[in-house]
Amino acid sequence: MSSPSRPAAESPTLAETAPSAPIVLDVYFDFACPWCYIGRHRMQRALESRPHAAVRLRWQPYQLNPGMPRGGIDRRSYLIAKFGALERVAHILRLIRLSADNESIPIDLDRIPRTPNTLDAHRLTHFLTGRGQPAEILIDRIFAAFMVEGRDIGDICVLTELAEELGHRPDMVREYLVSGADSGLIENRDHAARRMGVQAVPCFVFNGRYALSGAQGAAAFLPFIDHPEIYDGEIITAEEISGS
Repeated sequence: MSSPSRPAAESPTLAETAPSAPIVLDVYFDFACPWCYIGRHRMQRALESRPHAAVRLRWQPYQLNPGMPRGGIDRRSYLIAKFGALERVAHILRLIRLSADNESIPIDLDRIPRTPNTLDAHRLTHFLTGRGQPAEILIDRIFAAFMVEGRDIGDICVLTELAEELGHRPDMVREYLVSGADSGLIENRDHAARRMGVQAVPCFVFNGRYALSGAQGAAAFLPFIDHPEIYDGEIITAEEISGS
């Protein structure tokens, strides 16, 4: 994947016409990542500013902490272990809050008691989207449960409740989550992302060729949306990404 110089704006852009094929945008993310949450909102604003652009989203699981205990760990202990001194932790949290507040993105990190293992949240996303659940609605609900409500999204009971809110049978969801099904699939996709060079999230990959890393502002997406002529037409398939 490469990060080319951004094409200069032209008028009209190809995104204002009807492109022959959609741009495939793979979004590598983790539910425990505040910058993924903020980046998802920024990406959405970019897409909403280009209503005629044909963009197909594919959500790709990534675990920031693949070795996290299944029950998660105390949030304060996790942050100190990851970032060091409490002063540094406080600085990073202030930066996240400021970034969210400046764009009216709801967030309440103080309500989060534990940093979760997100494997089951990714499994639930795979399971329900495979049964017709719109991915963005489910992903936004899980994000909000964690980032705004402080709920433990590593808890099967919490995930089952979220699925039920969206109209899914709780007994079916709980049975799936308890079974451990598709854990290997999610882990393989995580490993495949790392082999491709994804070292941090969020990471947005356009047509399997151009990567935009980090919670970039909405404007950073527009050259890749407005100028689909930069792509060579070869799109990496979901099977190639997952390694299956």
